[in-house]
Amino acid sequence: MDFLKPRYTPMNRRRRIYEGKAKVLYEGPEPGTLIQHFKDDATAFNAKKHEVIDGKGVLNNRISEFVFQNLNDIGVPTHFIRRLNMREQLIREVEIIPLEVVVRNVAAGSLAQKLGIEEGTQLPRSIIEFYYKNDALNDPMVSEEHVTAFGWASPQEIDDIMALAIRVNDFLSGLFLGVGIRLVDFKMECGRLWENDTVRIVVADEISPDSCRLWDIKSNDKLDKDRFRRDMGGLVEAYSEVARRLGILPEQETPNGRGPVLVTSKD
Repeated sequence: MDFLKPRYTPMNRRRRIYEGKAKVLYEGPEPGTLIQHFKDDATAFNAKKHEVIDGKGVLNNRISEFVFQNLNDIGVPTHFIRRLNMREQLIREVEIIPLEVVVRNVAAGSLAQKLGIEEGTQLPRSIIEFYYKNDALNDPMVSEEHVTAFGWASPQEIDDIMALAIRVNDFLSGLFLGVGIRLVDFKMECGRLWENDTVRIVVADEISPDSCRLWDIKSNDKLDKDRFRRDMGGLVEAYSEVARRLGILPEQETPNGRGPVLVTSKD
């Protein structure tokens, strides 16, 4: 019955649990749930660069919903339950593991700079890297030895995380290839989902153009947050193009109701 369903509580009346650079977590309608709100804030270099870009949060919410729902459908466990509105998702409460897991398929960004590899070079195989989530330390890269020594994750959890990363990479690579986009690399986070006396590792946070490097296959145009990092402009247009190609946004829909923002694909 409808009256038994939890009522939606407006954002300003909910208890705030956590606020990050791009999202806010609020208390959910039921125990074990949270509401994840996507902000329009764009940050880079650990928030040393910051700007508010209208419509960005709406697009990331829609794209991340699409990715996580598809991951759920193919049996990859995630924290995602459903999208609530244009900016919010209902998610399962998890204990976030303090690691950023980066999967690289193509040399770009810090990897290209550190190793002197030309950006755009296809890597011999996908590389998985771990970074300790600590803004004050600029999220340093760490090894599995660091992870286990400091108790951030157990050896079994590392195996589970790497297995999830490989599955997510396979899925995303195929998904984006099918719409003319090259998955260069992406970042994901994982959490411990407690179910009674058992715990399992699930994909958490978000997967969107904020956390992926996405290049148009034909033109190599960047369709991700590098447009903000490198002062290229057109971030909302690029994110909208990703959403349009994935079939998430109809041709005439805009993320903020302030006029056309979509760009046409380059043939």
